[in-house]
Order: sequence, then C-alpha cells, then structure tokens
Amino acid sequence: MKKRVLILCTGNSARSQMAEGFFRQLGGADYEAHSAGTYPSIVNPLAIEAMREVGIDISSHRSKSVDEFTNQSFDTVITVCGFAAEHCPVFPGSPRHIHWSLPDPVASGPHEQKLATFRSIRDQLATLIRGFLAQQ
Repeated sequence: MKKRVLILCTGNSARSQMAEGFFRQLGGADYEAHSAGTYPSIVNPLAIEAMREVGIDISSHRSKSVDEFTNQSFDTVITVCGFAAEHCPVFPGSPRHIHWSLPDPVASGPHEQKLATFRSIRDQLATLIRGFLAQQ
C-alpha cells in the first residue's frame, strides 16, 4: 500500500511544489505525494525551471488549496514554512506531522540571483526528502 504524503506551504507555488516533485520521483511507486497551500496562488516559473534542471518536470502542477484535502488522511503531513505550520488544519488519521523550516525563495533581484535561491531551496529539499525516505 502506498504511503500518502501531503506537503504544505503558504502559496503552494515553490517549496511544496518542488517537494511534491521530488517525492514523486524519489519515492517511486511506494509514495503518493500531494502538495497544497493555505493561500494558493500559481506555480512559480522559477520553481519549474529549477526542477527541470534536475530532470523533474512540475510544469503540469497546479497550485491547490489545503481545503481540497481536509477530508483525506495521510501517513505524513510536512509543512515547509512557518506560516503553514502555524495555520495547518488538523488531518485526522494522519499520525505524523513534520516541519521543515525553509525560507521563501521568492526574492527581488536579477533572474540569475533569483534562480540561485530557488536552486538552493531545491537542493535542501532533495537532501531532506532523501533523508526522510532512508528512514522509512
């Protein structure tokens, strides 16, 4: 039976989207991954670009509200920002809640500088998710 994981952040535009992409690739057939936001927006093009660089295509992802998942159970709920952790609804039947505090990669500056920030968050997520999967 697949383990269900839900990754939450505020906008479901970058961190949680990248994490969902990694879980789908690295977790393979053992995991069913979803992501959502407390205030969904759009998938950030820089998140798509940063993930494409490591061979993961999230261009078809859409930003989703956490409300779409409130009546579902997950083996693990992961928050990747402080706001989502503070405002995360309770998921009955979801025994495990993990918080990974990652800064919002959206910043001002030239394209290359912004992309470098997204790459840094992407790489941190890859390390965290590989560690998570190794402990299962």
